[in-house]
Amino acid sequence: MFSPAISRICNSSLRSPLQLRWSCIVGVAAVVLGAAGSVRAADMPMKAPAKAAPAFNWTGCYGGANGGGASAGSDFATSLHSGTYLSAPADLALVGYVGSGSANSSGLIGGAQAGCNLQSGNFVYGLEADWAYFAAKATFTPAGTLTTANTFTITNSLKTDWLATVRLRLGIAAGSSVIYLTGGVAFAEARYFQTYSDTAPAIENSTASRTATGWTVGAGFETTWTEHWTGKVEYLFAKFPSVGAAGPILASGGGVNVLNGSANLAVQTVRVGINYKL
Repeated sequence: MFSPAISRICNSSLRSPLQLRWSCIVGVAAVVLGAAGSVRAADMPMKAPAKAAPAFNWTGCYGGANGGGASAGSDFATSLHSGTYLSAPADLALVGYVGSGSANSSGLIGGAQAGCNLQSGNFVYGLEADWAYFAAKATFTPAGTLTTANTFTITNSLKTDWLATVRLRLGIAAGSSVIYLTGGVAFAEARYFQTYSDTAPAIENSTASRTATGWTVGAGFETTWTEHWTGKVEYLFAKFPSVGAAGPILASGGGVNVLNGSANLAVQTVRVGINYKL
């Protein structure tokens, strides 16, 4: 199989015997080595192309737990109606002005969630419900002096012990992760307290409690580390309408005024969570 190539190299008439001898040796070696390389390449098995890891499919239902930090803020509003105790416009306006303001409170939050997803292409649609324990109490305690020279103090506070949401999720999947926007309905326990006292002396106490219904929006990032387990980080903002109460200011001399108070609630949460996908 080598003879034609070797003959062309070894039978050249343009070279001296010494040149022919070395050319023949080098040529034979090159032909033999080239042929051996071709044989080895032909005998070498073809390497199968690597298979791409299958992308995670988010379709299905899940449940899990979450925890993090939250901040609650309230705007307080106070108004005083003219009565038999205080009737001067300056006093009525002063009590309303001093008793209106805002306060914040923060703490830890923790609870559980459950939901279902449907993936279509790169889009992931979901519905999630969660409940979390969150103990916060925003308190605002201003003071002032009436035209009668009596000093007064008003205390407004709003307390909550839990927070829950029911939200839609819309995400874009990329490999084993998804980034999403979320929004829906929020629920919270809202307990409002207001007290008034002055040096006349006169006192007032009023309270209101209800399950407040509001709205929530947020965003999050979720990723997988096994076929069933995922982890997420999420931010939510929730806003609730005002809770109000009214009560009489009772003075020692028998005079009466009606004091109105109200407070809204806004909650921001940043939390991490784990889910088990069924």
